[in-house]
Amino acid sequence: MSRPVGRVLTLLELLQSGGTRTVAELADRLGVDGRTVRRYVDQLIDLDVPVESVRGRYGGYRLAPGTALPPLMFGDDEALAVLLGLIAGRRAGLTPGDTASETAAAKIRRVLPARIARRLDTVLDSLAFTGEPGAFAAPDAEVLLALADAVRHRRPVSLRYADRKGRRGDRTLHAYGLVAHAGRWYVTGTDPEIEEDRTFRLDRIAAVRPLPGSFEVPDGLDPADRVLTGFAEAAYRYEVTLRIQGTVEQVRARLPVGIASLAECAPAEGAGEEGRADEPWLRAEVRAERLDWLPPLLASLDRPFVVERPDELLELVTALADRLASFARRT
Repeated sequence: MSRPVGRVLTLLELLQSGGTRTVAELADRLGVDGRTVRRYVDQLIDLDVPVESVRGRYGGYRLAPGTALPPLMFGDDEALAVLLGLIAGRRAGLTPGDTASETAAAKIRRVLPARIARRLDTVLDSLAFTGEPGAFAAPDAEVLLALADAVRHRRPVSLRYADRKGRRGDRTLHAYGLVAHAGRWYVTGTDPEIEEDRTFRLDRIAAVRPLPGSFEVPDGLDPADRVLTGFAEAAYRYEVTLRIQGTVEQVRARLPVGIASLAECAPAEGAGEEGRADEPWLRAEVRAERLDWLPPLLASLDRPFVVERPDELLELVTALADRLASFARRT
C-alpha cells in the first residue's frame, strides 16, 4: 500500500472515531498540510464515503449518514470485540436472522491481519460455553427492526403470531419495549382491543405491520421487570403457594422475579423454631408445568418454609427429605 493510500485510510479511521475533526488536527495526525488533507477528503468522497464539511470557528470534517455502509477501520481490540460479540450472540440466540452473524463474522475474519487472527484463535481455543449452540430460534431481523421502530415512535402494530400450540393469528399491540432474556427476545406491551398486558416471543412472530395512530407508555414502566413478572404469573399446570422465612434478598437468591412473586405475610403456624423470631415471612407464589425441580431448590434455600399448596409438592418434598436422610445414614 502506497503512503497516500495508507494516509487516506488513516483519515477514514480518524473520522470514524466520531465528532468533528479540524483540518489542523487532521494535518498534524497525518503529517501533511491542510491542502493535502482536503485532497484526501475528496478521495473519500469519490469512494462514496459520506464526509461532510462543517463551517465555523470549530469547523472541519465529520462523517455523515450515507446510503451505504462505508469501509470500516477497526483497531486490534475493536476487531476482537466485534467478532467475540458476534460469536457469543449467535451462541446465545440473540443475533437476528439465520446466517447474518455467521456471514458478518466471516467477512471480518477474512481481512484480519495475521497477528489479530492468532489472538482470536487463542481466545476461541480457550473459550467454553455452558449452553448448546443454536439452542433457541433467532428472531427475524425485519421483525426486530420493525418492533424497535414501533417502540421508539409509539406506533401501534399488527403481529402475525403463532402461540405455543402453533395456532396462528393476528394480534394488535402497543409495544412498550424489547427484552432479551435467557437466549430469547420478547416484546411487551398492551393489546388495545382487549385492554390486557401481553408479552410475545419474537421468534414466533412471522410479520409486523404498522398501524395508524399512537399511544402513551405508562409512567415508570420497566419492560424487563414486566416480562419477568409475567413469567412468574403466567398460567401453568400447577399453582404453588409457599411461606418462607427470610429476607427478600435471601429468597430471591433462589427464586428470582421470573420464577416467583413475593409478598410479606404472617408467620406460618407451627413452623418450628428453626428460624429467628425477628426475621420476616414471605408468601411465594410460583406457577409451573412440573414440580420435580422445586424440592431441591427449596432445600438449597436453607430457610424454614411451609408448603400451602399443592399437596403433590408436599409429598415430593417429604420424599426428597427421606432420600437425603437415607443417604446420610448410609454414609
